Amino acid sequence: MEMPWQSLLAKYDTHNMRSFYNRWPEIAQEAYNTGRDVDIVDTDGVNHIVFAGMGGSGALGDYYAALLSKHSTHVTVVKGYGLPKTVDADTLVVCSSVSGNTAETLAVLKKSLRRPCRRMALSAGGRIKDVCMANNIPHHTIDVFHTPRTSFVAYAYALLGILKMGITTQDIDESIDIMQKKRIQIQSTNLTLENPALNLATRLTKIPIIYYPWGLQAAAVRFKNSLNENAKMHAMVEDVVEAGHNEIMSWEMPSDVHPVMIQGTDDNSKTKERWMVFEDYFNEKNIPFTKINSSGRHIMTKLVNLIYLLDYSTIYLAAMRGVNPTSTDSIKYVKERTV
Repeated sequence: MEMPWQSLLAKYDTHNMRSFYNRWPEIAQEAYNTGRDVDIVDTDGVNHIVFAGMGGSGALGDYYAALLSKHSTHVTVVKGYGLPKTVDADTLVVCSSVSGNTAETLAVLKKSLRRPCRRMALSAGGRIKDVCMANNIPHHTIDVFHTPRTSFVAYAYALLGILKMGITTQDIDESIDIMQKKRIQIQSTNLTLENPALNLATRLTKIPIIYYPWGLQAAAVRFKNSLNENAKMHAMVEDVVEAGHNEIMSWEMPSDVHPVMIQGTDDNSKTKERWMVFEDYFNEKNIPFTKINSSGRHIMTKLVNLIYLLDYSTIYLAAMRGVNPTSTDSIKYVKERTV
């Protein structure tokens, strides 16, 4: 029996999260244009960037760690209260918080004041902006688009413009162009199983375990987080190569888990062999699995379009599970008791 998707979305996505995802290509382009015109931080001589953020803002650090993985600049992602001891005069500390009030990120920003590093912050305002104004720290204000997680591309593309770290205009254009094409496939005006995001949602009736290759970890972790926040669902992530040395043993027993394999078009040849081994293993054991393939040439394009597809699928899954993708009551419970 076919599921009444339109009525389910209307009933459960009452804050219309999907409409903001439908605008991602335009939000990304506008954010990049704005960021490119901003000259607030000197990156000359920077050989270490620390990205500090939690939740949706934490995904920004994962994203940039992948983008700069072949760059001479070392990247550290901080999801917590501490700063690495390696922070020095050639380090740029980037603090990101959509609300501007994230306790952990605020703590990192204040600790950076005691180090001889460069620093900058992005937020929609809040206490982080206040600290920046009081201490002459470069700050870039970015609007909230519905929720922190929905605002991801606004922060990602603004920072691309601000940091100017070797990502070309051609690369930016490619990523947005493919995002526009992806939107046609996944948006809620296409409520058929030819919609890859909707199709994925219908397959996730068990707890997902998300396998990823080196380079695509940011998309896998973001997917896990969006499953948690939007669909209120447990999820796990595993590096597919490492999983062959430990996690694969879990499948020797019956499991209420569904494998999702996020594969890159140009994964390392040995990683491609590992994918084939895992597929053979699952087929021999009659374990259904789902494959998701990346799109595009540049790592930025691959990641942002994977995130776009996977995030949208969690909105459909939320409707399927009868929950509002916007609500975050449990997160509020924690935040109210966190200083």
